[in-house]
Amino acid sequence: MSDASGVPPSPKTARALYFNAGFLVQKRVRRILELAGYAPSLGWPKESDFIAVWGQSPTAYRGEKISALTGAPILRVEDAFLRSLFPARVKKDPPLGLLLDTRGVHFDPSRPNDLECLLAEHPLDDENQILQAKNAIERIKNAHLSKYFATDLTFSAPPSGYILVVDQLRDDASVKASKGEKYLFREMLSAALKNHPDQPIVIKTHPEKILGARAGYYGEEHCTEARISLYDNPCSPWEILSGAKAVYTLSSQLGFEAILCGHRPEIFGCPFYAGWGLSKDYVHLQRRNRTLTKEQLFLGAMMLYPKWYDPFSDRLCSLEEVLSIAEAQSRSWREDHNGWRAHNIRLWKRKTFRSFFGQYGRIDFSNAQKAMRKVSNIPPVMSWAGKTEHSQQNIIRVEDGFLRSRGLGANLVPPLSLISDDLGIYYDPTRPSRLEVLIMQHKDLRDDQRQRVLNVIDRVIRSAVTKYNLPGNCPKLPEGHRILVPGQVEDDASILKGTDRIRTNIALLKEVRRRNPKSIIIYKPHPDVEAGLRKGNILQKDQDAFADVIAHRADPAALLSVVQEIHTMTSNLGFEALLRGVDVTTYGAPYYAGWGLTKDLGSVPTRRKGPITLESLAYAALIAYPRYFDPVTEQACPIEVALARLEKGDIPHPGQINRLLAKLQGAIATPNPFWR
Repeated sequence: MSDASGVPPSPKTARALYFNAGFLVQKRVRRILELAGYAPSLGWPKESDFIAVWGQSPTAYRGEKISALTGAPILRVEDAFLRSLFPARVKKDPPLGLLLDTRGVHFDPSRPNDLECLLAEHPLDDENQILQAKNAIERIKNAHLSKYFATDLTFSAPPSGYILVVDQLRDDASVKASKGEKYLFREMLSAALKNHPDQPIVIKTHPEKILGARAGYYGEEHCTEARISLYDNPCSPWEILSGAKAVYTLSSQLGFEAILCGHRPEIFGCPFYAGWGLSKDYVHLQRRNRTLTKEQLFLGAMMLYPKWYDPFSDRLCSLEEVLSIAEAQSRSWREDHNGWRAHNIRLWKRKTFRSFFGQYGRIDFSNAQKAMRKVSNIPPVMSWAGKTEHSQQNIIRVEDGFLRSRGLGANLVPPLSLISDDLGIYYDPTRPSRLEVLIMQHKDLRDDQRQRVLNVIDRVIRSAVTKYNLPGNCPKLPEGHRILVPGQVEDDASILKGTDRIRTNIALLKEVRRRNPKSIIIYKPHPDVEAGLRKGNILQKDQDAFADVIAHRADPAALLSVVQEIHTMTSNLGFEALLRGVDVTTYGAPYYAGWGLTKDLGSVPTRRKGPITLESLAYAALIAYPRYFDPVTEQACPIEVALARLEKGDIPHPGQINRLLAKLQGAIATPNPFWR
């Protein structure tokens, strides 16, 4: 059974004695064992102790001998089927999950193991879990995730219609367990040639062989016919599988993924996914006589069997949470591993940019203009959106995300989220943006996507999270129909690009009063303007003339909870109001206008094809569009981690030096744009 989060309960803590150094030095493995109820220890086994060994590795014999001498049961430990960006032999990436088996090991058919027993005996008939499995399969495919998910999506599969033959690592434990030898791989290739005389044969090289870590079983010498070719690009396995007409493998995990992709693979060994009616098996295991659906197989192998780990909160977690982590990590690698040329990035932001975009590749802040003229694609060029000319092409425009920080960017507070847009930028309605594309792509959300964004929205509301999360109180407000009017920075790019008739705070305030003479109008000055850092101040006499209340330094979340409407040019508070069910009227063309969710009085692009749901807008704007960075672990992270940091204030806080530098920045911005 699992609890409400989908995480299986842990057994009562027992010692897990180990006899190889791997368990001593791999902190992540030790921690997952501890959370799963096993205390990794040195010593001689006593009653109720386990002996931990790594699968059927070369060092496993030590623990097996001690087990034979003492009768202590063996706990076999293996990487989960969704592990990390890279293999451990290539880079020391810690795993996101482990397989802990008290009977055997999942790839060894010589004896039953916990996974096999689970697949044979568990009902696997809970409708909610089956639906979760179905959605998770789609999510893994769409995100191009596999055991190792540093796959380069710029590589395409061969032209479709080929027969896929899967290579594996020479003398790997899973190959030995299926009695794999050179001759068996030759037989597999011969069967593919015989059964498909008119189709091309593509031999897929193992990722570790591609990276030069280990040898495989196939090479150029096996390309004895013109229709046989080796494929060794780090392409997504889901791209490879989608173009195949048939799949042949001994025991590779790619065979499992082939089943999830809709294939009935031909299996020459006896991996965990064989024998359940989903493959053509050349080796038959009599004790596997149950027929499963691919969702049931996935439920057992990916949701019930593994111990998944959340490194951001140091706890066991569900598969869905691990998928969010893997999506964030893989996106970071895919976008950054070729490096960046960075232009128009202020000096104080460069450390943040190295954290966000420099984990897997180098960021070069020099000669960026020359790079844009000569090598605009390799490496790609990024530029701060507000400092980038409208006409410049082949540039990734970067901006703050919609859940930014606890503090102002103008006060030099680093962001938890950044947006990188390859089409335009969200606040510029004069051209399409990647956000608009994402909104349309997510017009019809899967059940799991809808539930995820609903959870995010609920958490945003309950925790009173906004873009900057500034401290402040809600002033006492008169009774009546209340309209919030947020002030903006008048020279901000969102005003310059996204408005036409009304472009100043005083013009907005006058227009709202004209349209709503009997309403209670609450004017909230922009925090950057109140701090004296940006343009947009309204004279006190004008504020008093057109507004009933001036909400100086007020908490925007508190204000949104007590007003019925918000009227804005392009402020992000309009989006935050939509999340909270407040009616929104726009006088410009912010990214959330034109979708049927707002009353639009400005010029909104006709290309925005509404109506869409609030959930679709929020999913695109909060989950799919931004990238998030955890300042605690200094890793790419999903939105849920960023929300947790904002809720707890577990983020760096600006000091007096930041504030002094912010004032200095404002003073030198005009004569010296290099800093600002």
